[in-house]
Amino acid sequence: MKELITANLDIWSAAVTAKTNGAGRSSGNNKGAYGINRLRELILELAVRGKLVPQDPSDEPASELLKKIRKEKDMLIAEGKIKKVKPLPPITEEEKPFDLPVRWEWVKLGDVLLKLTDGTHHSPTNVDNGEFKYISAKNIKPWGIDLSEITYVTRDVHQEIYGRCDPAFGDLLYIKDGATTGVATINTLEEQFSMLSSVALLKPSTGTYNQFLLKAITSPLFYSEMRSEMTGVAITRVTLAKLNNAIVPLPPKNEQHRIVAKVDELMALCDQLEAEQADSAHAHEKLVSVLLDALTQGDDISESWVRIQKHFDALFTTPTSVDKLKQTLLQLAVMGKLVPQDPNDEPASELLKKIRKEKDQLIAEGKIKKDRPLPPIADEDKPFVLPDGWEWVSIDWLSELITSGSRDWAKYLAEHGAKFITMGNLSKGSYELRLDKMRYVTPPSNGEGSRTKLEENDVVISITGDVGNLGRIPTGFGEAYINQHACLLRFLPSCRGRYFPELLRSPLAVAQFNAPQRGIKNSFRLSDVYELIVPLPPYSEQQRIVDKVDELMALCDQLKAHLVEAGEQQRKVADVMVERAVC
Repeated sequence: MKELITANLDIWSAAVTAKTNGAGRSSGNNKGAYGINRLRELILELAVRGKLVPQDPSDEPASELLKKIRKEKDMLIAEGKIKKVKPLPPITEEEKPFDLPVRWEWVKLGDVLLKLTDGTHHSPTNVDNGEFKYISAKNIKPWGIDLSEITYVTRDVHQEIYGRCDPAFGDLLYIKDGATTGVATINTLEEQFSMLSSVALLKPSTGTYNQFLLKAITSPLFYSEMRSEMTGVAITRVTLAKLNNAIVPLPPKNEQHRIVAKVDELMALCDQLEAEQADSAHAHEKLVSVLLDALTQGDDISESWVRIQKHFDALFTTPTSVDKLKQTLLQLAVMGKLVPQDPNDEPASELLKKIRKEKDQLIAEGKIKKDRPLPPIADEDKPFVLPDGWEWVSIDWLSELITSGSRDWAKYLAEHGAKFITMGNLSKGSYELRLDKMRYVTPPSNGEGSRTKLEENDVVISITGDVGNLGRIPTGFGEAYINQHACLLRFLPSCRGRYFPELLRSPLAVAQFNAPQRGIKNSFRLSDVYELIVPLPPYSEQQRIVDKVDELMALCDQLKAHLVEAGEQQRKVADVMVERAVC
């Protein structure tokens, strides 16, 4: 098994993902370590199958161990220390998932426990000056009991709970209710404490090594058995009866200790491998950031770009690094560093005069309101120096309408009708609308909400919660409105190209969206939208920028898709290796 780990380090380390695999079956903190997590599962799977360490013919067989456990339980029943329970039904051949080694036995979990119960089903009142700790699922971690958010109960409450559920040092605690169902640990507290019913108490017999039992009930075999019949809709739940009847393999006692020692040794190797992977990933991420930041911080990007080109294949090896590249390209675009300037272009100062004239005409015709006066943009507010022919300008200068949605839409919600754009339809880092969960409204004619009726090329911005998420209304979208958590930004006709939507998803815009958020609930006032400052290139250069952004983003998307596909293949390789090792 050790050779399986060390001889295939590249495979276990290469398989990464943001997903986790089951509750409580990984001791690592790196959520992306798919291959290493699968390796941990394999170690536990081989452990409970009797394939992790060799059997010793001199070991007393588990059948004799079961007799001793039965004798121990009978003695404790006679002494009144535990209650007599109804015998569990025998295990049929059909119930046994695989063949065990000689001297092993399939048993019901309840047969090797002295007690199986749970904490109180009636949450007591917590008190600051209580004498006894009160443990719930939030305190149970794979590594032990977390006391950072511990609560307390009085002596009277504790005695009532402890009379039935009396966890002692070395007992097993298993989360049986809620999102973390399946997480288990060994109690290392020597003091008495009380528990909530979300945690089950498992008291092992003296013939069952608690460390082995912990590994058995956190193995993929046991997790799958529990998961197959979990009850509950909003939360998962494992009943005590289910635990009591769960089937587990029982090795000879000496082999239990050898298995635990080998598992601990191999898990330590996994921890080391995961730490190295995390350090490598952190270093890689930092290197990518430093090199890409150099592109936007210097006057001449050619030297920085040569360094990136030289090591491109080694730098952009993850979807995250490609996303960082895409953001850098957008920042270069709005800084005027993505395409060369053309001295023949009409400068943006002349474009501003035309925009002012266009806006004044719409005001004179009564189509838009007179814009509010804004102070000139101070030099210290300008994030960087623009190329010749560019100008800094506020969004308000370029807009025909900036407004937020109405608050009275709830009574007009319907199964069909006009589209109703909410926060859930907006995207982070993109202005593509998410239409998978569309809502609808049937607004009254000439109602207050009609002022937010959306038009083609309108930009929608979230202004509460996750501020700065975007959406752009495409051609032929149909009748649509927004709610009060979104801002409608309608550019002047001459400014409705794609340069400004691209700008609004750039790091320059994101920094402004994040800067003025106030209070516990993030919010962005309409005045903040008016005052967004943006770089205005000459009109012809705007289109050249958009064309170059499209070209480079398409290449980035192709690279990212290739990396995602390669990642899926790496995870499949890790899965196949696990399957072959088990077989």
